[in-house]
Amino acid sequence: MSQYNDSSYYSGGGGGGGYIAGGSPFSQGGSPGGRVRSDISHSLRPVKISQLNKATQAHADAEFRLDDVELGNVSVVAQAVSIQPQATNCVYHLDDGTGRFEARHWVDQESETNVLNWGGLRESMYVRVTGSLKGFHGKRYLNTVHVRPITDKHEIFFHEMEAITATLTVERGPPGGTGPKATAASGSKDVTMTDASAYSAPSTSVAQDQYAHLPKLQQAIVRFMMEQPPSPEGTHVFAIARAVGDGNDAQKISAALDQLMDEGLVYTTSDDNHFTLAN
Repeated sequence: MSQYNDSSYYSGGGGGGGYIAGGSPFSQGGSPGGRVRSDISHSLRPVKISQLNKATQAHADAEFRLDDVELGNVSVVAQAVSIQPQATNCVYHLDDGTGRFEARHWVDQESETNVLNWGGLRESMYVRVTGSLKGFHGKRYLNTVHVRPITDKHEIFFHEMEAITATLTVERGPPGGTGPKATAASGSKDVTMTDASAYSAPSTSVAQDQYAHLPKLQQAIVRFMMEQPPSPEGTHVFAIARAVGDGNDAQKISAALDQLMDEGLVYTTSDDNHFTLAN
C-alpha cells in the first residue's frame, strides 16, 4: 500500500508555514483584529536542510539566524534514512536532497503525545519534522515538537515551493514589493538603521511630520512600509524584519510593531503576518 494518501498538515491545511498550533503569536486571540503580539521568534518557517546548515549564530548562546532574520520554529520535509530509538530520546537522520541533518525528540513514556506526534514512523518514509534549531558542542540538530509521516506525495513538492516562497518574501518582500535585496541590486548599499538614504524621504512633509515623534526603529518600519507598492495584503512581517533587522533582534521589532498597533498607525490585513499603514 502506498504511503501517499490524502492528508493534511496538523489536520488543517497542507501548508507547513505559519505558526505552531495553539494560536498565532501575533495575536492573543488568534484573530487579525486582536492585539498583535508580533514575536517573530515564534513563527514557523518552512526550510530546506541546506538552509539549516547555512544558518548563522553570533555565539554559542545566541539565536540562530537565516537570511539575517532570527529563526523560530522550522518545518522540514525529508526522508528518514534512519530512526534510532534510545532510552530517553529518539534520533532521526534526515535527507531532503540538499543535505543531511539530525532531529531528535525526548521520550516521555507516560505521555499520550508520543503516539499522536511520533507514532507510525518507519525508516525510508518521508516525514514532516517541526521543531527548533539547536546546537550542542558545535553540532546542530532539530529539537522536535512533532514528526509525522507524509501521506500525500504532493506535500513534498508543496514544501519545496513554500520554502522558496518564504525565502523570497524575506529577501524581496511580498510579491510586487521592493525589498532590500532588490534595492541592493539596483546599486544602493544594504539597508541599515543608520543608512539615512534608505528611509530619509517620506512621501510628503505631512507624512514626515506625522511620524517624526516615533522612535527610530518605528520610523524605519513605517517608512519601509510606505515605500512598498499598494497591496491589499500589506507587508509581510519577514520583509519588515529583513529591512530593519540590522542590529535589532526579533523582540525589539516585535515591540516596535506592537507600539505602532497601539497608536493606531499600523494594523493587520489578511492574516497576522501582514501589516499595512492606517492611512
